[in-house]
Amino acid sequence: MAERRYPIGIQTFSEMIRGGYVYIDKTDLVWELQNYAKYIFLSRPRRFGKSLLSSTLESFFRGEKELFEGLKVMQLEKEWKQYPVLRFDLSGARHMPVQGVKDELGRLLAEYEKFFGRDMNETTPGMRFAGLVNRAYEQTGCQVAVIIDEYDAPLLDMLHEDTMLSDVREVMQEFYQRLKQLEPKIKFCFITGITKFSQLSIFSTLNNMLNVTLNPRFSAICGITEGELASALADDVREMASECDCSAEEMHDRIKSHYDGYHFSEKSEDIYNPFSLLTAFMQRKIGNYWFETGTPTYLIRQLQLFRSDITNMDDIEVPSVAFDLPTEAMHDALPLLYQSGYLTIKDYDRWGDVYTLSIPNQEVRYGYAEGLLPVFTGLKSKDVQVGFALKFWRALSSGDVEQAMCEMKAFMAGIPFVEGFKQKLADAATAEGFYEYTMYLIFSMLNVYVRTQVKCAGGKTDMVVWLPDAVYVFELKTNGTAQQALDQIDSKGYAIPYESGGRKVVRIGVQFDVATRVPIDWVIK
Repeated sequence: MAERRYPIGIQTFSEMIRGGYVYIDKTDLVWELQNYAKYIFLSRPRRFGKSLLSSTLESFFRGEKELFEGLKVMQLEKEWKQYPVLRFDLSGARHMPVQGVKDELGRLLAEYEKFFGRDMNETTPGMRFAGLVNRAYEQTGCQVAVIIDEYDAPLLDMLHEDTMLSDVREVMQEFYQRLKQLEPKIKFCFITGITKFSQLSIFSTLNNMLNVTLNPRFSAICGITEGELASALADDVREMASECDCSAEEMHDRIKSHYDGYHFSEKSEDIYNPFSLLTAFMQRKIGNYWFETGTPTYLIRQLQLFRSDITNMDDIEVPSVAFDLPTEAMHDALPLLYQSGYLTIKDYDRWGDVYTLSIPNQEVRYGYAEGLLPVFTGLKSKDVQVGFALKFWRALSSGDVEQAMCEMKAFMAGIPFVEGFKQKLADAATAEGFYEYTMYLIFSMLNVYVRTQVKCAGGKTDMVVWLPDAVYVFELKTNGTAQQALDQIDSKGYAIPYESGGRKVVRIGVQFDVATRVPIDWVIK
């Protein structure tokens, strides 16, 4: 196979096509989207292709037909009329005070004012924006396509800084509210972001804005589907399998567990994280690439603010109205976690209008641990990986569970006492939750699939850990012995669901000492 060019860091449609980069053809959905409604909002997680979609729409409305030769849209579009396009990428306004946001908006507007001019009486970003649309319409005789990418970027990191959030929101409100007034001169308006700030005029006054975030017709417009992986990227899977000395089927399974699992509607196909998947193909290695680009600060703050328990983020049932909650009025972190890609739709109950949310895949599970381990244990993730994880992993992989538990004991003895757990440790029942939480984070750092409080016929298993050749069933005790913990696994049948899966099943009863916060005894069966 010829050397493939992967578009890592490239978000411009024209550069991708002219440069011969790998491109998954979604132009049929792009064509359908621009015909679907005049004002459209789409939310997707970061690095999921929103900017590429915005750039594709820009090239489409500019009438750059030559870029689309051989793509699906050529069978659909017949006119290829050229429209003036105003596209604004607001990602550059992140982490900025109010004056910085104004300056960034001014810089973006000035790029188009070079072509369409500026009236110096237009003193605010919103006035300049309206003036641009009016002049573009008058000078070309055509309606204007408006594309705003990452519309919420200036606001996300200020969610809980009320004064700064209010000041920046006021600036953005004045900018966006012009869209409704300009409706007769706008051909198409497309806005992307991660979250929904309802108090911005974009949603409160622009009541003809259609939110297609959960629309099944567009669930696959960003990201890579299972079908696209099997067709357009099948050779890439085989090449990577050859590089890693495994079969194509084994490589597919590894890729799937690490990057797949996103669903953006109740009828969505399986969606892979495009950034991580293509980076893995380029690097010829499975890695946590999405999180290497940074775990958003606002998410960690939300998890802390609402005291979110990530060990219970599989199979969460939420009503559909939770998805439409405005970001600034949230009472828990779930809507933002879904919008940001840290939770995804796994099931939908049409009668109850209730969605079941879960962590999408192993990469995201690792990312939670990466971001939260320092917060909840006082340890840096790299110290966990280098100082403990390798020894523990080697012992567990070789079947030496005894040695693995000894490594666990030595490691947990070094975890600093975190003030936030003082109340939990005072109560033996919640103390077990502390150990459960800590072990969950540790296993997640090992890129191991782990679940806590797993339901079965006999009750709830404290923790289940899946390795390629074995399943480990843990029961943790602070007011009981390790033997009692093991007996509970057997008496309640916690291990039975895993006995027919072809993997070795290992039962481990563990006793923790609340005073020293370490495992002091364990029994392995």
